[in-house]
Amino acid sequence: MKAIQNTKKFFVGLLVIFAAVSFAIVNADYQSPIVNVVKVAAPAVVKIDVVVQTEVYIDPFIREFYRQFFGDIPRQFEESNSVGSGFIISKEGYIVTNYHVVKGAKKITVTMLNGDIYDAQYIGGDEELDIAVIKIKPTKDLPVLEMGDSDKLQIGEWAIAIGNPLGFQHTVTVGVISATGRKIPKPDGSGYYTNLIQTDAAINPGNSGGPLLNIYGQVIGINTAIINPTQAMNIGFAIPINVAKRFINQIIATGKVEKAYLGVYVQTVTEELAKSLGLKVTKGVYVFQVEKDSPAAKAGIKEGDVIVKFNGQVVESAEELTSLVRNYTPGTKVKVTLNRAGKEMTVEVALGTLPSQNGSATSTSKEFYGLKVANLTADDRSTYRIPAGLEGVIVKESKNSYIRVGAVIYRISVNGYSYNIRNVNDWNKVVDNIKKGDYIGIFYYYNGVNSVFSFRYN
Repeated sequence: MKAIQNTKKFFVGLLVIFAAVSFAIVNADYQSPIVNVVKVAAPAVVKIDVVVQTEVYIDPFIREFYRQFFGDIPRQFEESNSVGSGFIISKEGYIVTNYHVVKGAKKITVTMLNGDIYDAQYIGGDEELDIAVIKIKPTKDLPVLEMGDSDKLQIGEWAIAIGNPLGFQHTVTVGVISATGRKIPKPDGSGYYTNLIQTDAAINPGNSGGPLLNIYGQVIGINTAIINPTQAMNIGFAIPINVAKRFINQIIATGKVEKAYLGVYVQTVTEELAKSLGLKVTKGVYVFQVEKDSPAAKAGIKEGDVIVKFNGQVVESAEELTSLVRNYTPGTKVKVTLNRAGKEMTVEVALGTLPSQNGSATSTSKEFYGLKVANLTADDRSTYRIPAGLEGVIVKESKNSYIRVGAVIYRISVNGYSYNIRNVNDWNKVVDNIKKGDYIGIFYYYNGVNSVFSFRYN
């Protein structure tokens, strides 16, 4: 019996050995091309740590009450930390990231894959485009990423994201290009991010500003946004690198961007609008006014036209059109597809310079109570849905928790006397004469509502 048991054990052992020999590793010499992409690209991807200092807002009424009994309240600040990603684009140390990653930064620190740490300088950027450039002073030769061509992307091709999600440095996620030309609403409701790349490569907080790469290791996008994970999973968005390439050199040279201008006052086509005006389309952007001598006027766009496409992108809302226009630089020639009384036609437009950056920029206005303003433009009216008959100045920057960017200030009251504000000159004249102790009322329009913000100026 014992001999039989030993014989069984012998044959079982032979079977195990035979199985191990028979089932060899499949594709033993295979290496994913993604591994090579990561080896080359990862050293040029950086972690960005940001310290932001913000002033603690104190209600004017509380400030006045405190002042009467104890004197002026000292200015109070609080610091917060955040993390994002970026990628090196030049041996000189220029790094591209998202504007929202470095917005308001008091201190920026860059950490390389090899552990090297650098202090970084903010060069410039644009909040609307969500693109920024920072710079480090390298002590050795830097790795650099190559720019790809986002206009040639195809649905289904590989997409590789490298970044620092949730602070986990140099995390790699892989997916495909799920769609192009996507639009999503901005968190503040001021318009849309347009023409975005959609990918299912996992993108989480901290990935912002990092590169989206193709299988050749070229940057095709800047990871910038995710859909609320409670609503959808594995849906992320990136700014096409071709959009960034139009502005990067401007930012490096001047610290800001010069965006394009079309010169039309428009309104989103709705069912009610289409029926009331007898339009032949149900979607698009209705042109109710064309500015004299504007690029649109020179190209032959007329009042009553409906813009249905902008440079090949379908347009369904006024905010979307504004965002698309500002993705280009002045002088760019684009094709605008119109529906005119039921007939579709395409015109070529040489885009101009946004007027608010040419003679009416925020730099020409006096800052008052944390507000910087500019003259209204047609693009402002489209972006913030400002009625055609409303005159005033638009808030471009605000450190005031009551009055937001995009609000239109049309009147200021000082000690009971009211002054109409039609432009920056009116604004400057009024705020120049405001003194400590004056009682101020700022009348403004925002998001369909008229409001007044009153306080005692100290």
